[in-house]
Amino acid sequence: MRTHESTRKLARRIELGTATIRSATVSFRSGRWFVSFSVKIDRDDPPPQQPDSAVGVDLGIKSLAVLSTGEVVPNPRRLELAQRELCRLQRQASRRPDKRTKQKPSKRWRRTQARIAKLHAEIANARRDGLHKLSTRLVAEHGAVVLEDLNVRAMMSNRRLARHVAGVGMGELRRQVEYTAAWRGVHTHVASRWYPSSKTCSGCGAVKTKLRLSERVYQCEHCGMVLDRDLNAARNLTALVERDTSSASCVVRLNEPAGNPRKPTPGGNGYRHGKAHAGQRQRSNAPTR
Repeated sequence: MRTHESTRKLARRIELGTATIRSATVSFRSGRWFVSFSVKIDRDDPPPQQPDSAVGVDLGIKSLAVLSTGEVVPNPRRLELAQRELCRLQRQASRRPDKRTKQKPSKRWRRTQARIAKLHAEIANARRDGLHKLSTRLVAEHGAVVLEDLNVRAMMSNRRLARHVAGVGMGELRRQVEYTAAWRGVHTHVASRWYPSSKTCSGCGAVKTKLRLSERVYQCEHCGMVLDRDLNAARNLTALVERDTSSASCVVRLNEPAGNPRKPTPGGNGYRHGKAHAGQRQRSNAPTR
């Protein structure tokens, strides 16, 4: 069977006996046929190039990611670039036949729907390809990758930022980094959601009480350091790995199977003035009757 993607690597592994096909699933999506193989394979991925180095990744909207090494990964904004064509096709599809007259959809309307689905598939494939290349490069170069436990669902509730956040794929990048790092033996650390990485000075460790989102340059009042906001946050994430993980003040944790953040203790970073938020009850250690 002729396929668009090469299957030579899979065929070689099957001939050598290092891979076994367990099942195959055939599906039809966006005008194309796909076959997905479930393969049991013996992986021998090489270790990272710099096993003793750690990199902090600060995700954003203006730029896809800012690394603690100073590298800025630009955001391709694929959804925004295709928005004009997508709006034009959706206007055509909006002139659909009236359901009350029981009129069947025309061939032109069906072709427009197929073009919309194809355009969405191209955007998703291009976004996923870019995230795969970034996650693979991070894991291949560094021995530890530090990410933030971002509340993507809450960020999507902002109607002004929802489309931009969805176009970045923050949750997908974290998922790819986690399973790719497990193949190469790279440690993946997720900083606590309440850790003030942007408000903390990477030079002296001073923490600001307030920092507006419009302030893109971090200025420390104690040591006088002036640094880009995202780069400062990425360096603070890297500093978490350098600390002793056995210390109680360290907020770094290894990934848990469920991927859910730990609940903060009363008086910690997730509470104000030592009291729980509204709607949350403080637990007591006293025995119940």
